[in-house]
Amino acid sequence: MFKLFFCMFIGLFLHSSVFAKISSSDTEQFSQQLQIQLDNTHNKTLKIDQHPIIMSNFIRQFYSRTHYRIVWKSKPMIERLLKAIKDSAYVGLSPKDYDYQTIKKALGTQIKDYHKQRANIDIILTDAFIRLVYHLRFGKVIASEMSQDWNIKREFQYKDPIAKLAQVLRSKKTLDQFLQELTDLGVLYKGLIKGLAFYQKIEKRGGWQNIPQGSVIKPSMQDVRIPLIRKRLEINGYLEQGLTADQNLYDNTLEAAVKKFQYHYNLDVDGIIGKGSLIQMNISVSQRIEQIKANLERVRWVKTSLSDEFVLVNVAGYKVYYVQNNKVVWQSKVQVGKEYRQTPIFQDEIEYIVLNPTWTIPPTILSQDILPKIKKDPFYLKKKNMIVIDAKGKEINSSTIEWSSVTAEHFPYMIRQEPGPKNALGQVKIMFPNKHFVYLHDTPHKELFDKTNRDFSSGCIRVENPFELAQLLLKNTEQWNNTRFKTVLESQQLKNVPLPNKVPVLLLYFTAQLDKNGQINFFEDIYKRDQKIIDGLKEPFRWVIPDKESSNRLY
Repeated sequence: MFKLFFCMFIGLFLHSSVFAKISSSDTEQFSQQLQIQLDNTHNKTLKIDQHPIIMSNFIRQFYSRTHYRIVWKSKPMIERLLKAIKDSAYVGLSPKDYDYQTIKKALGTQIKDYHKQRANIDIILTDAFIRLVYHLRFGKVIASEMSQDWNIKREFQYKDPIAKLAQVLRSKKTLDQFLQELTDLGVLYKGLIKGLAFYQKIEKRGGWQNIPQGSVIKPSMQDVRIPLIRKRLEINGYLEQGLTADQNLYDNTLEAAVKKFQYHYNLDVDGIIGKGSLIQMNISVSQRIEQIKANLERVRWVKTSLSDEFVLVNVAGYKVYYVQNNKVVWQSKVQVGKEYRQTPIFQDEIEYIVLNPTWTIPPTILSQDILPKIKKDPFYLKKKNMIVIDAKGKEINSSTIEWSSVTAEHFPYMIRQEPGPKNALGQVKIMFPNKHFVYLHDTPHKELFDKTNRDFSSGCIRVENPFELAQLLLKNTEQWNNTRFKTVLESQQLKNVPLPNKVPVLLLYFTAQLDKNGQINFFEDIYKRDQKIIDGLKEPFRWVIPDKESSNRLY
């Protein structure tokens, strides 16, 4: 129905006299009307037919720089803009943010003052276009407001945004190309868009039924919930439609489908239908749609800031990736911070690698973990190969310290764990110095990588195969290979190895991403961050100035 109305509306609008061929005399009168509308409100909020123009200063400067010329003068350009606004819903945005109804009303209004109305419509269209570009480029939700640790800048790609806008609006061809660039954000973005459309279709068909909790269901068992489970997996495409001879039987075909589901929802792939599997099955289709929209927004936050080479940690997905030339060349499991010691989300640069690292206990861990253990066990430091040092790194005899009266706030020393295979950082540390004392490192707790959910650390990122990443980052500097690594590690002497070039590292948070086959994998929102983005996407349009200093002159 909407598509039919849209097509009828476009057809009516495109044949209206509002967009008749523009004569030279019309051009002059349009310019006068544009100047009147824009200049008379220079220090006020710009309104067109009582409709506020959000980025009024930018629009004033744009029309001033373009000599107050009508820019939306071709039918294909208008049609392309309206289609782009409509299509914003397919990438998790909302057409109402770009005043679709206002544009419809303006274009459908009976013509009374041709030149004034035509000028007003041009301003409204320009405002809608800029709003859309702003969201496609930066995202709607302000990432820095979601997390105080966020430090990825929101910058224009162009030194002169007004000149770029004028260049884009010269023709439908350049407009098409520009919009394509804004929406071509890589494989993950495209895969999430595809997934969003898939779940939206399921929602239109009514979604799926809730499955009651109960006892665990194992293969070959009978259970009255099996038909509901079977239907749930059919809807998602994990199981072909059709019933077995005994529809309450958990047969081999259903087991295979359950394992596919468990894989894509980051569950233990054991074929056992327990509480965890049923919780994931019962998350509504509308919630999955919102989850995908939140992750599409996350891609918009970062994609245009990425270089050709970087290390990316997906904290929620428990994975680290090494990317070169927009291709993942290596990946590994990671362990991340517990819910109450969350791994921060930020960007930095890897500068060097430490072999046989020491571990200087961070203040929070010292206060909450180490000092209480020392007070309970006088041999704790020796057992953990830890020493007490002063500000100059000189070792202090720990037996001279009255530990029972020590507090973290008034402790004048530091505690350091010496190198060795039992060091909390393992045998290698990948350093990007930061205020959070967070880095990528080895760990003696290898057994925890077998867990599906791996939020076990105190904030740092424990890597399952850290030496593989170290070799890639060093790019064979000084012939760093397994033999050379082994020699240094056996010495148990600390060694810093600088990278030939610094490599960007991003600690990000995606609760939906793609597997190697392009299928969406969903992850638990371990830090409860999705809902803030979901709520932000539903708020009214808001303009927040990008970070680049020159932008302050434009808005």
